[in-house]
Amino acid sequence: MSLRDRISGHYSGLETETPGQRSRRTWAELTRLVAHAYETSREFRARMDEAELNPAAIRSWNDWPKIPKFSKKDLIALQQSQGLAAMLACDLGTLGRIYMSPGPIFDPEGRGSDYWGWTEAFFAAGFRKGDLVQMTFSYHLTPAGLMLEEPLRELGCAVIPAGPGNTEVQIELMTRLPVTGFVGMASYLKVIKDKARELGLDLSKDIGLEVAFVAAERLAPSLRQELEDELGMRVRQGYGTADIGCIAYECQELSGMHLSSRCHVEIVDPKTGQPLPVGATGEVVVTPFTDSYPLLRLATGDLSRLVAEPCACGRTSMRLAGILGRADDTAKVKGQFIYPHQVAEVVASFPVIERWQVVVDNPGGKDALTLRLAIAEDLDAEAFAKAFQAKLKLRPRLVVEPAAAFAADATPLVDKRKFE
Repeated sequence: MSLRDRISGHYSGLETETPGQRSRRTWAELTRLVAHAYETSREFRARMDEAELNPAAIRSWNDWPKIPKFSKKDLIALQQSQGLAAMLACDLGTLGRIYMSPGPIFDPEGRGSDYWGWTEAFFAAGFRKGDLVQMTFSYHLTPAGLMLEEPLRELGCAVIPAGPGNTEVQIELMTRLPVTGFVGMASYLKVIKDKARELGLDLSKDIGLEVAFVAAERLAPSLRQELEDELGMRVRQGYGTADIGCIAYECQELSGMHLSSRCHVEIVDPKTGQPLPVGATGEVVVTPFTDSYPLLRLATGDLSRLVAEPCACGRTSMRLAGILGRADDTAKVKGQFIYPHQVAEVVASFPVIERWQVVVDNPGGKDALTLRLAIAEDLDAEAFAKAFQAKLKLRPRLVVEPAAAFAADATPLVDKRKFE
């Protein structure tokens, strides 16, 4: 398929609305959702009642920030104390699927086509009808694999549900079948590329990838350039969460990530929850237009800013200027969130540990997770590493240091990564 075919057009007319059209449509969706959620979601009604609000009090854009934002930590605590049903606007049995993400968090999926709203993102990335796409996100419990397969099927693509790992099998699929698209983590595409070269393959002849959609980690410009140059393909990224689905995505212009037409995105002051002006850096807060699981003003913990200048691709939505950091004490490593409270739960089972700190870095562009430990006596390192991996789905490198090496005010997590 020609490059022109891959970069031309838009998936939906919603992507080229005028600002006035978009504002009116969004406000209509939000007011409908407020009324619906207040009547059907115990969580949202309780949040509104505590703030002494009801749907009638939300009359204009100026009233919208009165609704208290709701964090992922709040979501975890509520699911653990009251169960998933407290947040639903429907019976559990009427859902399409229920997944579980680290946290742990249950992620319900409603019925209907393109529930997670990724189709316009895949179209913007260059996927087209007739592509054969290798899906390397997991299909087990977590939603990524099925969530991102759905838009490909909407577009008329065929999907290989490869899942993560088994790198040599991944390469065999790419060389024996006419695979044109890749979906997964950019760091894993690099692993595949490097392994293919190690096996003596000619990347320009033996692998026919033309387009990739990557997510779940921040994409360094240098890694994008490496993949595009060595594999002769286009790599575009999307931004979303397992709770919400699509939030924003890149087009061919690489001018930021266009806000999805299926949700309302705000940049707010992390402490007050009040919207910040365009161009200011703050926390990304999202309200998806989904009825079965109404998450109004969900605070992602990610930091970004809005870009309002027109994009040459013709899409008229504002854009996020990438993910610029975290507003809370969590980090995303190899697609998995690291929650300090979960680390503390594992540490509590090993009384010999006196102090600890998680350190995240990315030497050579590859995420690395180190756990600094101060211990009173010998530690069964293998048992601890297995317990950590079982809880957080990642295996850390353990470094034992004297307690004096830890500052009195040391934070539980330090993120030293640079994305260049």
